[in-house]
Amino acid sequence: MSGFRNRIQSWGKGLGTVLSDSIGDESSEKTSRSIQHNHYEEDDALPPVHLIGYSEKTKNRLLSKEMCEELRQLMPTRIQLYTEWTLLYSLEQHGASLHSLYDKLKYDTNNNARVGYVIVIRDRKGGIFGGYANETFHPTDSRRYYGNGECFLWKMEKVPDLQLHDKHDCKQDSHNWQLRGFPYTGENEFSIYCTSTFLSMGAGDGHYGLWIDDGLFRGVTFPSMTFGNDILSREGSKFHIVGVEVWRVG
Repeated sequence: MSGFRNRIQSWGKGLGTVLSDSIGDESSEKTSRSIQHNHYEEDDALPPVHLIGYSEKTKNRLLSKEMCEELRQLMPTRIQLYTEWTLLYSLEQHGASLHSLYDKLKYDTNNNARVGYVIVIRDRKGGIFGGYANETFHPTDSRRYYGNGECFLWKMEKVPDLQLHDKHDCKQDSHNWQLRGFPYTGENEFSIYCTSTFLSMGAGDGHYGLWIDDGLFRGVTFPSMTFGNDILSREGSKFHIVGVEVWRVG
């Protein structure tokens, strides 16, 4: 458990207090586990991320460079240093099929390297969320979980940036991306479990933290013991999938 505590402390370095979620119903206990990244000082800035793999015809792109900068701060240090993020699977570019997703990752030539993988999902209400995995998503023949304590779940939403002009006037000047990360708790080892019919991350008490079906049409999300996460989707515990992407970091 000492290694786990050290990891939680490392997440807190350079990170500020998270703002209230736009839903506005998060408890203080859950908020204390949530993380919002305040940008590093200029001297500590990492090299910018380069996104590789979007087609010119792809209109609905789920990931932006700004979102990458937030996500990479929650990854292991060795992964943060990578500047190239490569799109391995896109629902829009490769079709709505979990089988296609697995195939694209299966033939990734770098899947044995020390890299990371990010799954990004968009729901019908515009919520963007997903997970980070230390190894590629792949189906297992038996009920076997894989992944280690580097895995985490996350959700990201666009929220107003409030600028105070006087004590009576708050103006909505612009919008920022707000990230909440949910790290491995050490309560169980149910980080990743995939079959030919679904992909999931996190579990406990009969619920998955994140689960999507084989047609990439629907999914579910519940608080899980593995990550201590909130419900990730804006739609609630059951959501409709609008977009899915999987990226290799490194």
